[in-house]
Amino acid sequence: MKATGIVRRIDDLGRVVIPKEIRRTLRLREGTPLEIFTDREGEIILKKYSPMMELNAFAGQYADAMAQSTGLMVCITDRDQVIAAAGGAKKELYQKPISKQLEHVIQERTTVQAGKDDRNYTPVANEDIEGVTAQVVAPIICEGDAIGAVILMSREPRIKFGDGELRLASTAAGFLGRQMES
Repeated sequence: MKATGIVRRIDDLGRVVIPKEIRRTLRLREGTPLEIFTDREGEIILKKYSPMMELNAFAGQYADAMAQSTGLMVCITDRDQVIAAAGGAKKELYQKPISKQLEHVIQERTTVQAGKDDRNYTPVANEDIEGVTAQVVAPIICEGDAIGAVILMSREPRIKFGDGELRLASTAAGFLGRQMES
């Protein structure tokens, strides 16, 4: 654990203010759910809560199955990071923070179908993947909230994704959203 040198007092309602610099660095916004842990030494640990983490192993298997059957790269994200990757993208993307552009696409519940040179192309992580020529991004909606995305990508030259890939990503996103509801 890294000390910040910042000290805060608990107010009369039991609240502690998390400093703005830390909220900005960790991408904590008003309404961001936090999970609270304690350890044996009396430390309190706050961790961003992601409902998608409950599906982490399942999402990994799902991404693997989609990648094997389609030959495409598949990523599944929550609102903060890539929680599953398959089809040649795992080393480059797994557990990497998502890009601000992808965060915006998820927040706006936008489905994106783009080629690498298109204006609406959305990098998955801050360090973009080499050689991606086409992508489809479908937001995962659970109980009315956008909680992540399913992303299909290809490195095939001159490929254009059509309705089939769009429907596949949307179906996967819908399925994962319903899994979270049950």
